[in-house]
Amino acid sequence: MTNPITTIDDVRNAETVIREHISPAPLIRSYELEKVLGLPRHRRVWLKDYGWTPVGSFKLMGALNWVAHHCDRIGDRPIAAHSSGNFASGIAFAGQRYGKHVIIVMPDSAPQIKFERTRSFGAEIRTYNIARDHESGERDQLTKEIAETENAIQASPYDDPHVIAGNGVGGLEIVQQLQQENREISHFICAVSGGGLMAGHAVSISDGYPNALIVGVEPAEANDFQQSLQQDRRVRLDRPRSICDGLLSYDVGVYNWPILKQHVKSSVVVPDIETQQAMRWLYQHHGLRTEPSGAITVAAMLTGKVALNGDGDIVAVVSGRNVDDAQFREWISV
Repeated sequence: MTNPITTIDDVRNAETVIREHISPAPLIRSYELEKVLGLPRHRRVWLKDYGWTPVGSFKLMGALNWVAHHCDRIGDRPIAAHSSGNFASGIAFAGQRYGKHVIIVMPDSAPQIKFERTRSFGAEIRTYNIARDHESGERDQLTKEIAETENAIQASPYDDPHVIAGNGVGGLEIVQQLQQENREISHFICAVSGGGLMAGHAVSISDGYPNALIVGVEPAEANDFQQSLQQDRRVRLDRPRSICDGLLSYDVGVYNWPILKQHVKSSVVVPDIETQQAMRWLYQHHGLRTEPSGAITVAAMLTGKVALNGDGDIVAVVSGRNVDDAQFREWISV
């Protein structure tokens, strides 16, 4: 039996859920990027800034839609999920909105701001050692154990049709705003990890702008999706490495893969040093303090890794800004 593929109708249905809780994240025009990239006057660059949301990232969209569709099944049972930190606060926010207890499994090395945000919405956190997880499987074992011993309902941070559809609402927002302004999109640029963000957005962007080139971006040492495209199968990396802690999934999700394969034709890779430089550039030119996973798309543009030929506008996703201050200062000092 094949897995259901998320459609634009699923995304539109999810929009009704999302609008009950949050307003659209801002789509910011970057005059500075237009200048740096040497674009002609008729082309524009837009940054979709999910750092603006109550949890500091895009993750609450998929989480809200997931909880909304599982409310009856959850009942009085807790929700269990693993997360590097952003889905943790996203599902915690959703749990608080729907009155559900959430138990999160997070790496002990996650930024403190991600712990703090998650706890601020009432979630319980249990940690694991990410350095040995590629050998021990501790993350998945602990999450499964919570589901089994505490009768919890397990949520995936990315590999679920409702999560994908919820994330796709952000792409729908992009399409709606730019169509209202009679703009065309030539390029849509988005980070890929487990694929939930990109899959949802790809469904929306390809529906509204079928001729847009959708490009993935990954850390140089966490490029499982790029390898998957090259080999036409889901490739798993045993130990992805990057300062982009939100982009360290071992592989793209089963539900995400057919959507990515259909809509995303290429993925470029960015070394961490260039992501750090993009973090500094965004801070200096836009006042945005982004986490590495949020800045990597801008890094891909600034370093010319994406060929931006064409006549339409360019949209890049800035996925989040949850980074500890001391670490941020160190990273942008390069």
